[in-house]
Amino acid sequence: MKPIPSPLDSASSKAACSRCKQGFFCSEHGSQPKEENSKPLNAPVIPVDNNVDVPKHDPAPVKKIVGLNEPQTCRNKGCGKTFKEKDNHDTACSYHPGPAVFHDRMRGWKCCDIHVKEFDEFIDIPPCAKGWHNSDPVS
Repeated sequence: MKPIPSPLDSASSKAACSRCKQGFFCSEHGSQPKEENSKPLNAPVIPVDNNVDVPKHDPAPVKKIVGLNEPQTCRNKGCGKTFKEKDNHDTACSYHPGPAVFHDRMRGWKCCDIHVKEFDEFIDIPPCAKGWHNSDPVS
């Protein structure tokens, strides 16, 4: 049978144990030693102000209100034209709804499956969709 260590023996062996010294769990001595203050001795003390109001979440973004005659720039891919909201309709904008593809020296649009080698030719690919001008796209 294994002798039961006395409390004095376990305290001194706990202090000498390399796992206990490093703060790891030690099966021989039970639990981890008490955590010491991890702040450096010369760290500045910052008072805590409990009266500060911290917002729980970010407020919703505010939509910009634009006049009917105010010129805007379309942000749809492949368009970039200037338009007025009063002239906007369901076929006013010609654009690419899909992403641009740049792969193995080829450039093109995934939506219309046209790929060319030269960048100037890529810029000249005609848009494949029609829709509303959009000054603030979601994607």
